[in-house]
Amino acid sequence: MPRPTLLAVSHGTSDAEGARTIAELVDRVADALPDVAVRAAFVDVQQPDAKDAVPAIEGPVVIVPLLLSSGFHVHHDLHGIAGKRADAVVADPMGPDPRLAEVLAERLAAHLPPASDGPVILAVAGSRDPRSLTDAEGMAALLQQHLGRAVELAYLAARQPDLPTALENYPDAVVSIYLLARGYFFDLAERQAPGRTITLPLLDGGPVPQALIDLVVARYVDAEARLDD
Repeated sequence: MPRPTLLAVSHGTSDAEGARTIAELVDRVADALPDVAVRAAFVDVQQPDAKDAVPAIEGPVVIVPLLLSSGFHVHHDLHGIAGKRADAVVADPMGPDPRLAEVLAERLAAHLPPASDGPVILAVAGSRDPRSLTDAEGMAALLQQHLGRAVELAYLAARQPDLPTALENYPDAVVSIYLLARGYFFDLAERQAPGRTITLPLLDGGPVPQALIDLVVARYVDAEARLDD
């Protein structure tokens, strides 16, 4: 019996490089799951929209959010879409997860002075959904554990402290960008931190980190098991 379709749903971006790297992640996930039909959809900006893509899929479907935290898009949009079908399930979002801490640490490695033990600022997109706050704090804790140094949160929207405030409070800190790909929020971070060291997003234009591929595959496999229950 065929395995459920994996519908990888990202936010969508008008940034060409960001869109390309997200598409490459989906391609690498498809390579890792040769017995699964893997498709892509979006909740904003790009097409196809997830609300149109899901009804067009025949048979069971696992919706995997290529989103770093819980929030409106996961709990309202995607769960709302899946709730219209008995054979659809939504996987957990990508974060928080130790594999993301691993990739963030790799991005930071070239920028952290070896003799320094100062804090890192983790810059997240931000959301008014309280579940996203818990996820952001969880990711900061995982990165702090991985690095062995303090990690302070800053928000690019919706919450405080914002990035300029965090930079004032920690003037020597390196900024770790907790975004999947280039787009609006990365551009905003660059504008808010002129002349400061900031890392690239998790998908930075180089080879897709194996940890991200493994993470998406794991989210699919966990949700697939729930379909069988």
